[in-house]
Amino acid sequence: MRGYNIWRPIMLIAVALLTRQLVTSICLMFGMSQESAGSVAMLGMIVAALIMYNRMMKGRRRR
Repeated sequence: MRGYNIWRPIMLIAVALLTRQLVTSICLMFGMSQESAGSVAMLGMIVAALIMYNRMMKGRRRR
């Protein structure tokens, strides 16, 4: 367990969920249907999670 950081997975989940909520709200504000907004938000959530994961691992690879 040495070197394990509990905040990384928590932060990754939080960013993904906040991104999903933000994208859903913006899409609904612009008049999209609930289903379409949910689909776009899911894509946004996946992209945000992948970007965040890559940024976290980039610093770890250099060590």
